[in-house]
Amino acid sequence: MSDLSEKRLNKYISESGFCSRREADKLIEQKRVTINGKQPELGTKVTPTDKVFVDGKQIHATADNKSDRVYIAYHKPVGITCTTERHIKGNIIDAIGHSQRIFPIGRLDKPSEGLIFLTSDGDIVNKILRAENAHDKEYVVTVNKPLNERFVERMSQGVPILDTVTKPCKVTIQSRFVFKIILTQGLNRQIRRMCEYLGYDVTKLKRTRIMNVQLAGLRPGQWRDLSSGELAEINRAVATSNKTAVNSQKTTAAVKVNTSGAGQPGRSSSKRQNRNATRKSVSR
Repeated sequence: MSDLSEKRLNKYISESGFCSRREADKLIEQKRVTINGKQPELGTKVTPTDKVFVDGKQIHATADNKSDRVYIAYHKPVGITCTTERHIKGNIIDAIGHSQRIFPIGRLDKPSEGLIFLTSDGDIVNKILRAENAHDKEYVVTVNKPLNERFVERMSQGVPILDTVTKPCKVTIQSRFVFKIILTQGLNRQIRRMCEYLGYDVTKLKRTRIMNVQLAGLRPGQWRDLSSGELAEINRAVATSNKTAVNSQKTTAAVKVNTSGAGQPGRSSSKRQNRNATRKSVSR
């Protein structure tokens, strides 16, 4: 069999629509995957004639042109959890009830609402998450006390959280208690942590846009298929943003935060650098 027809096992599983490559690696490590009846190692390659099973169910290759794959924009309501674990009450998969096996791209935490993508294409999940530092995500946020220009200035310039300083971002006041923020990174619960650092509590958080896709027109709990134009633009953006994401992660890893809250370039241990560079999530 030609090497051109071989694929890494995690890529094969993700392209089948079963899960992302990252999740596929976990399944392999947990020995829940077999190839022709044998348990493989990470990095194993498969051919079109191999029989791949996950938890006893065969995984089939999908069309190379991705015509059989699903791409969804969903308005996640408050209270829904972004997990594929079906035993968890209020999981996003049961909430949507799609006929195909799909999984979310990134996260929105349970108290938040708004736009999130779901797909059966594990390959695009890997690409988007890898490029998470290079595309816009827009949020409308309500806080517990009146906003002021000092808040906007501090948020826009960057706030020290999670052993780093957030990237500069665009913040605009919408009303006395509401502001809009556009992020180009995805630290864990980033907006909530930024507000907490400045003495504010978030009472409502809604994601209204991811890249070129708007939430407008979707009520909580509704979903729609992404248009061919939206998908084309996403693929173009992901293709050009991967290098930017890698460079930004290196920059983040080099930042040291002092106790006064101002991020300064400086030395830090390799462990801290690695931790900072990899502590990414699209949860808010």
